[in-house]
Amino acid sequence: MNTLHISHLGKTYANSVRALHDISLTISDGMFGLLGANGAGKSSLMRTIAGLQTPDTGTVTFNGIDTLANPLHIKACLGYLPQEFGVYPNLSAYRLLEHIAVLKGLTSKPERHEQICALLEQTNLYQHRDKSVHTFSGGMRQRFGIAQALLGAPQLIIVDEPTAGLDPEERNRFNNLLSEIGENIIVILSTHIVEDVRDLCTQMAIIADGAVIAEGSPSAFVDELRGKVWTKAIPKRDIVRYKGEMQVLSSRLNAGSLAINVLADEQPEDGFTPCLPSLEDVYFKTLSGSHRSSYHRSSYQAEGVTP
Repeated sequence: MNTLHISHLGKTYANSVRALHDISLTISDGMFGLLGANGAGKSSLMRTIAGLQTPDTGTVTFNGIDTLANPLHIKACLGYLPQEFGVYPNLSAYRLLEHIAVLKGLTSKPERHEQICALLEQTNLYQHRDKSVHTFSGGMRQRFGIAQALLGAPQLIIVDEPTAGLDPEERNRFNNLLSEIGENIIVILSTHIVEDVRDLCTQMAIIADGAVIAEGSPSAFVDELRGKVWTKAIPKRDIVRYKGEMQVLSSRLNAGSLAINVLADEQPEDGFTPCLPSLEDVYFKTLSGSHRSSYHRSSYQAEGVTP
């Protein structure tokens, strides 16, 4: 059993932006979702765990070893897919994976070849192995990113916003791939997409303003809201009144009206019907309770979801 222990991490950048504030988490084997809007601090936390930046305060240990004092330890165990990664323009997928494998210490050529071919098959890229990676589509590049992250059989994998910008088919393909590899190692999925956490993760944390504001099981979070979420279709012009009178979790356009979800212990008014809560409702409630509702507004506007 692998264990990543993060204790009281803090980080403030030179421009006085506080990126991390007293973050503590313990993560074991399986898929762990780190959910938060763009700018919430997710990437700063991922870079700190990966040893790409040093925190001002706190510690990170992996399987009992202090990774800040022993940075080579985490790098030997880590597979990392950052939000954006560059590639050499003229190298094929196979040649680039071979280059990365050598950098990761895979010195045996037969072992390297076997592992690269297996990963290309696993990521459904074997038939494209001789094509230059810079010509790949967005989904193919992300699958290539997972292939390079899996080189060397890592015990901890970090993927940062991996499905942002992918079409639904590629997103499903990528999530299925993540699910396959997240059974016997730690996979940290950093994302602002609630559905990815709901579909993949058994444990999660919500982060905002560089702080963890909730941690637990997605299913347990949803269970806490059962019987407390109500929905109603309203005219768009009435949304301001409802926000002033009720705790509106979210609203969606539906045939010219707004379908709003409201948190209440009993029926708020006539016309509201009970609905099954979702992880999205949990997310909005948590942000609202922490006075950070501006986060989900900026993240979800493009998807037609508003607070």
